[in-house]
Amino acid sequence: MSTRKLLDFRNLLSESKNIAILTGAGVSAESGIGTFRGPSGMWRTHNAVDLATPTAFASNPSLVWEFYQWRRSVAFNAKPNDAHLALAKFEERCNRENRQFTLLTQNVDGLHIKAGSKNVLEIHGSIRKVVCTKCKFVDENLDQPICEALRGRGDPNGGNQSAIPVGELPKCKRCSSLVRPFVVWFGENLDRDVLKKCRKVVETCDLFLVVGTSSVVYPAASFAPFVADRGKPVAEFNIEDEPASSTFQFYFAGPCGTTLPAALSEE
Repeated sequence: MSTRKLLDFRNLLSESKNIAILTGAGVSAESGIGTFRGPSGMWRTHNAVDLATPTAFASNPSLVWEFYQWRRSVAFNAKPNDAHLALAKFEERCNRENRQFTLLTQNVDGLHIKAGSKNVLEIHGSIRKVVCTKCKFVDENLDQPICEALRGRGDPNGGNQSAIPVGELPKCKRCSSLVRPFVVWFGENLDRDVLKKCRKVVETCDLFLVVGTSSVVYPAASFAPFVADRGKPVAEFNIEDEPASSTFQFYFAGPCGTTLPAALSEE
C-alpha cells in the first residue's frame, strides 16, 4: 500500500461529511463464511444458488430449511474480523464528529451488527430474521437450532435425510404459519423501502467506499459508478490486483481486514 496514496485517502476521508460504504462477500470471507460462487458454492450435492430460490422453498421447504440451518450455524459461530471492527469504530468516530455514516451491505450474515455497526442497510435481508409466509410478520430469531426438528440437521457432508413435515418446520410467533429466512432469494425483488434508502445514500454522499465486493450483482453494482458519475470520489478495497473501474479515485489491493483498518485509522 503506497504511503502517499494512503495519506491522500485519509485526508479526503477527514474532510468528507457524508460517507457511504458498500460491503460484499469478500469482507465475510475473512471470517470463514464462504460464498455461493466458486468451490464453496456447493451444499451436499446441491448447487447453493438453486436452493436460494422461492421455487426451491415451495417444492421442498424441508431441504431449504436444512440448508439455512447450516448457514445460520456458520454465521452465528463466526466472529467479526478486523474489517468489520474498523467500520464499527469509524462509525463511532463519525457520530462524534457529527458526520453522516451509512453502511450498505450485500451480506446477510449479520457480522456488521455483531461488530457494533448501527446505521446498516442490509440490502439482501438478514439470516438473523425470518418472515411469515402468510401474515408477513418479520421477526429476529437467533435460536440455534431454529426449531427442534432441525436439531442435528443441515450437515453439508451428510446425506439427504427424510423430509421434515411442514408442521414441524419453523413457525410464525404470531399466526403459527410456516416462516422462511428473511433474505432476498434469486429471482426476487429487493425490498422497496431499503432500495429507496440506498438510492438516497448514493445520491447524497460525498465519498463512497466499495469493500470486498466483485460488483457484479445489481442494483448494488451500480452504486459506485453512479457516485463516480456525480463527480464524487470512490475508493475500492478488494483482493483482486485490478480495480473494478478506472473511474474510481483510489484502489487498495489486499485482504480487507488489513487494508481497511489502515485506511480508516486516525494515525
